[in-house]
Amino acid sequence: MEAYEVNTNAWHNALERAGIDDFRWHDLRHTWASWHVQAGTPLHVLQELAGWESVEMVRRYAHLSSEYLAGYVDRLSALHVVGEDSDSYDLATANKKGLGEKHLSL
Repeated sequence: MEAYEVNTNAWHNALERAGIDDFRWHDLRHTWASWHVQAGTPLHVLQELAGWESVEMVRRYAHLSSEYLAGYVDRLSALHVVGEDSDSYDLATANKKGLGEKHLSL
C-alpha cells in the first residue's frame, strides 16, 4: 500500500468517526488561504506560499478582503490647488492651466 493511500484511508476513517460528511483535504487549503487573505497577506505572497503557478488561482480569494485597496482609494483626493484665485483642480488640469507643481500641495 502506498503512503498516500494510508493517509487517504486514515483521513476517511477519521471523518467517519467524527461524523463529518462531504469534507476534503482541499477544504483545509481553502480555509488556510481564506484566513491569510482576511489577515492581510498580500495576494502575491499567498501565491508563493501556496505554490500556485497562476495568478487566477490566488485571485479566487481576493474578494475576501478589499482592505488592501483602501490605501489607494484616497491617494488623489489630497491633491488641490493652493492660491488666492484658484479653483479646485486635479493635477492634469492644473498642468494644462500652467499652474505648475509650486501651486499644488499634497
